[in-house]
Amino acid sequence: MSQSPEIWRATYEATDLESLSCAYDEWAPDYERDTREHMGYVAPEVAGALLDAHLESRESKVLDAGCGTGLVGEALNKLGYSNIHAMDYCSGMLKEAERKQVYDQLIQADMSKTLETPDNSYDAAICVGAFTYAHLGPETFDELIRITKPEGVVCFTIRDGAYQKYQYRKHMLKLEAEKAWELQQMLDEGYLLKENVTAKFCAYRVLDS
Repeated sequence: MSQSPEIWRATYEATDLESLSCAYDEWAPDYERDTREHMGYVAPEVAGALLDAHLESRESKVLDAGCGTGLVGEALNKLGYSNIHAMDYCSGMLKEAERKQVYDQLIQADMSKTLETPDNSYDAAICVGAFTYAHLGPETFDELIRITKPEGVVCFTIRDGAYQKYQYRKHMLKLEAEKAWELQQMLDEGYLLKENVTAKFCAYRVLDS
């Protein structure tokens, strides 16, 4: 098993949004080297392929929510997507994402609160790596549904461990019961391969409620 960088642990132990953002600002320049090379981070490609499998058109307008340094946008771009917006709270991460030159728009926003994004703005939303320890809670699902068009797709990962600790599944089922969305696929796949960490990879269809 690889040795996880100390800053990675700091992001999972953050007690508030500002300390989390500061940790990511510090980590941004080395984030991809640490996660890819040292930790075996493969979630962007796995989640991108899952979203692609459930979208009818690669012309779809997609929000990369919690974009980080833009690895998901890069994966989607390689699949043929070009109408992608990036959203993150951390300015350092957004700067790194901008360098990828795969996003039409970059949005700085606190995803734990109500977003300024209008209803039904996107054909799809994808959120990779943000449903985990000390990051976003399950209430963020409601916002992703709100800003995604009916019949659109919401795709996300939930790191195992956090999936069991927090109330993600309970809220997912609540939204299913309310007919806000419908589960299309849920996979258990490798997330950080060199850390032996897995995650739930989920794709939901937004319903017209």
